Amino acid sequence: MFVALVLLLPVVVIVANIFIGGAGVWQHLYETVLADYITNSLLLMIGVTAGVLAMGVPAAWLTSHCQFPGKRLFSWALLLPLAMPAYIIAYTYTGLLDFAGPVQTAIRDLTGWGYGDYWFFEVRSLGGAFVMLALVLYPYVYLMARAAFLGQSANTLEVARTLGYSPLETFWKLALPVARPAIVAGATLAMMETLADYGTVQYFGVSTFTTGIMRTFYGFGDLTAASQLAGVLLLFVAVLIFTERYSRRKIAYHASGLRKAAQRQIQLGGVWAGAAFIACLIPVLFGFLIPATVLAYWALFEAQVIGWDFVGLAWNSFYLAGLAAIIAVGLALVLSYARRTFAQDKGVAMATASSGLGYALPGTIIAIGVIVPLAWMDHQIIAWLKSWFGIKSGLILSGTITALLFAYTVRFMAVSLGSVQSGLGKIKPSMDMAGRSLGCSSVQVLRRIHIPLLKGSVLTALLIVFVDVLKELPATLILRPFNFNTLAVKAFELASDERLVDAAPASLMIVLVGLLPVILLSRSISATAKL
Repeated sequence: MFVALVLLLPVVVIVANIFIGGAGVWQHLYETVLADYITNSLLLMIGVTAGVLAMGVPAAWLTSHCQFPGKRLFSWALLLPLAMPAYIIAYTYTGLLDFAGPVQTAIRDLTGWGYGDYWFFEVRSLGGAFVMLALVLYPYVYLMARAAFLGQSANTLEVARTLGYSPLETFWKLALPVARPAIVAGATLAMMETLADYGTVQYFGVSTFTTGIMRTFYGFGDLTAASQLAGVLLLFVAVLIFTERYSRRKIAYHASGLRKAAQRQIQLGGVWAGAAFIACLIPVLFGFLIPATVLAYWALFEAQVIGWDFVGLAWNSFYLAGLAAIIAVGLALVLSYARRTFAQDKGVAMATASSGLGYALPGTIIAIGVIVPLAWMDHQIIAWLKSWFGIKSGLILSGTITALLFAYTVRFMAVSLGSVQSGLGKIKPSMDMAGRSLGCSSVQVLRRIHIPLLKGSVLTALLIVFVDVLKELPATLILRPFNFNTLAVKAFELASDERLVDAAPASLMIVLVGLLPVILLSRSISATAKL
């Protein structure tokens, strides 16, 4: 219960600050930029949702129900953009497609045109932002839609064919509606990640809630107004979650338990096979292959030679991510085992469920919710030490990596919690009883029986949290100590200074490390499909 309350503290702080003073700055924001924040955030969500659905759903259907050249390759390659953070793909395509980039330069060299003689897509725009975000977020929809399609009964689809439905009509009128809950869940995740993004929208100059929170925090130095903006963004997230659950409140689909749809494939040939190949190639090509190739070229041939500064950045990123992963997974073990041990206790069940709420919140909200109570605690500790011992201490909590580790734990607890709970669910309760009957305490049962059996789940959780922390940008920007940089922050700073090529080594390192959980996820899906 204590762990859950601590993890809920940032959310409570944000909600409480909505009703506290700071009306002057808030009034100024309301009269000037709040409408832009709301409008751009809504448009961005709509554009990203349309993009992830357009790429994710057809790819999921084709790789689960159809047979065409390259299907086995695309079934896992479509996950690769998960390794590409949105802000990094934004930097890459800006370097490629900007006026001074190689694409437009080649067009001018070939045609002799000058500035203003031709139209070209403006990548630094609202449209560019939702294209970049859609390219890296569609795997959420692809994963969930594919799992739903693979779980559908082949008999149901064959009955539709006997009633005269073509393969396209079967998909549109039967398979798609049945998979709707999974698709909506994937789209909701993509929308929440869109609201959480800071690096892309800030670099493209698009005013959203995340950029507004950062400007209020750094520009006005007003924590209360920043908290109030974060509260409005929190309301957006809550409405998204509620809408997703309300939309399927009375919907329940049950498989017949007979043959899976994956056992009967639609053979595509000719033009249709080519169209399927292109539909699956486009997301992989633009979401991973092109940006990864460009980053590798810049890092190897054009960027400044990697020195000890880069080694220091890598060390900061890795040890910070490692510590956060160990803390998050350790607390997840405590919470999950408490939930298992006190299965009938509703308070423990509620505490465990609420401790993962931070994953639904953007890093900016978590950061503001963390810095407010830690700064207050710092001031109390400093005043106490000075009055009782005459010691003038500096910041103990809010100015150190303690604040960062706390924010990362709140943000990614749901990831580790889900993996650990899934692993614990596979261990029979009789194992606990056998251990207790042999004289082991609850802690000994966890240490000597469960943890060895949970090795795979624990390692998975450690790896995923490690990579998520490595990519996290807004929380790191707000909470990092002075003169403390990570790979993500350095890439962001160099890109903001228009040194896109020099940002390539740090960006490439993040992408390469991000491939690890994608490969793990792909292997897990392949193993499940064989069962």
